[in-house]
Formats: sequence, C-alpha cells, structure tokens
Amino acid sequence: MAYIHGVAGEWARVKGTVVGLWPLFLGVFAAGFAAALFFVQPLTAASLFVASLLWVIWSLVQGLRRVERFFKGARGEERVSEILKTLPDAYHVFNDFVARGKHVDHVVVGPGGVFSVETKFWRGAVTVEEGRILLDGQLPDRSPLAQASREAAFVKAGLADAGWKGDVTPVLAFASDTFTARRANIKGTIVMNASELRESFASDRVVIPPAELERLVRLMENM
Repeated sequence: MAYIHGVAGEWARVKGTVVGLWPLFLGVFAAGFAAALFFVQPLTAASLFVASLLWVIWSLVQGLRRVERFFKGARGEERVSEILKTLPDAYHVFNDFVARGKHVDHVVVGPGGVFSVETKFWRGAVTVEEGRILLDGQLPDRSPLAQASREAAFVKAGLADAGWKGDVTPVLAFASDTFTARRANIKGTIVMNASELRESFASDRVVIPPAELERLVRLMENM
C-alpha cells in the first residue's frame, strides 16, 4: 500500500464551514448589538433586531447549502484517497498538499512521476466536446481543466522552490465515476474516473529513480 500523508477533505470541510456560516455570525452579532441598544433607542433597536433575525434565518438556510457543497467535495476527496492508498508501496500520496499557498486535493509521487490530482464529485454525465469538459451537456461555471492545470503549475513551482526541478502532470479525477470516456488526455491533463486511478498510476514505468524519489518525498514532507 502507498504511504499516505495528510487527511483527505480536511481543508474542504474547514473552508466550507467558514465560507458557509460566517454571515450567520454577523447576524448574531447584529442581534446582540440591537439588544444592547434597546434601552437607549427602543424603536431603532426593535427594527434592527427583526432585520437581524431575518438575516440569521436566511444566512442559515443559504449557508448550510454552501457547507453541503464543500462537504460533498470532501467526500469525493476521501474516496479518491482510499483508491490511491491501494497503490504499490513505492508511491506516496500527499492529501491536501499546500504549494505556494494553494491547497491541492492530492499529489501522487512515485517511480512513474509526480501527479497533481484535482477531484470533482459531479453527479451528472461528464463528457468532452471540442476539448472542453461538459456536465450534462453544459459548460460548468469554472473550467476544471484550467483548474487542474493551474494547480499542477503551483505544485511544480513549489517543488522548484524546495529544490526539486521536474515535471508535474495534471490529473482531473471524477470521484463519482461519471466520466463517459473513462480515461482521456485533454490538452495535457489526464482526465479519468476514480476507478481508473490505480491502474493508471501503478505502471512499470520509472521516471524517478529510488534515491531521487526518497529525496523528493523528504522535501515534500518539510514543505
């Protein structure tokens, strides 16, 4: 089994909680301020309190939806991590790897090279048309191919800062296995279902010799 570093989905859960619920705390603060103002300006305080209460209710409903989106992504990262864990013991999997301040879902390091893995947990059918990823026939709000490529560039730059200069291959993995082509190379990014990960990575190809791999892993552990 591969060596696992870090906890999959941890950053997604933390970020989701903060992004989703911070407006709620703002409303609670405003309600507390209204209560303190009540004995000085009761009418103003009452209006502010009602407005704060409505804001709290709206923020809670909207915030929980945002939190669930992030938590769904975290579950996808956990599934991908469980699959990557089954790679041969020459491989190392860095979950929630931070490179130049950017959180990357997974970085896989082994004899076959270095791979930056962006995970998506999309429920609809994922297809390719004219070099673009579509979800149920529609373009997503953000290009996952651009995101995967950008994150690989961050990892490559971060490793270069740490003293290792080598290529990093961008990978886009669909944890829900809804990519109809199963596996494809699109504009330099390897796109595949999560179920294809082990077979794709566990090859006999040697790009990084054992001594160099050991040095690289030590560098990454200290980043």
